[in-house]
Amino acid sequence: MIRRPPRSTLFPYTTLFRSERVYIETTVVSYLTARPNRDVVIAGHQQITHEWWDTRRESYELCVSQLVRKEAGAGDPQAAQERLEVLKAMTLLETSPQALDLAKELLRAGALPAKAADDALHIAVAAMNGIPYLLTWNCRHLANATMRPVIEDVCAGKGVKAPIICTPEELLEAKS
Repeated sequence: MIRRPPRSTLFPYTTLFRSERVYIETTVVSYLTARPNRDVVIAGHQQITHEWWDTRRESYELCVSQLVRKEAGAGDPQAAQERLEVLKAMTLLETSPQALDLAKELLRAGALPAKAADDALHIAVAAMNGIPYLLTWNCRHLANATMRPVIEDVCAGKGVKAPIICTPEELLEAKS
């Protein structure tokens, strides 16, 4: 029997025992690092994001794409630096030609609107890398139940499983 060290020990060692990976989409890092918002809904999302980060992130291998890094690096230089600092320790996934093809197919099939090409690429990178979860606060194009069946069909047509696209709130109780 392999004994796990306490969580307080070296980070790389504990990553060997993580059973699942999660793709962290840009909105999650943005909510994590942003100043508290005055909008009650956004403030609630920020609080939930912090709770997930503090209590659940160590249960997963956190993964991002080059697109997440690009999006996180945009905008206010100070805020961008804070977002990029959080992303440093995360596994960088390959954006393969197959992922680019899947993203195009998601758009062609109407799974996402043309203006959401970057969102299609988030899904495609996660799917092509076999990531079980895509964590996001983008409920318009990503965590949207009405788009889910088409996303799943397109991914299945390409021989891959679509990630479960969910918010930090939904993944808070996934494992206790």
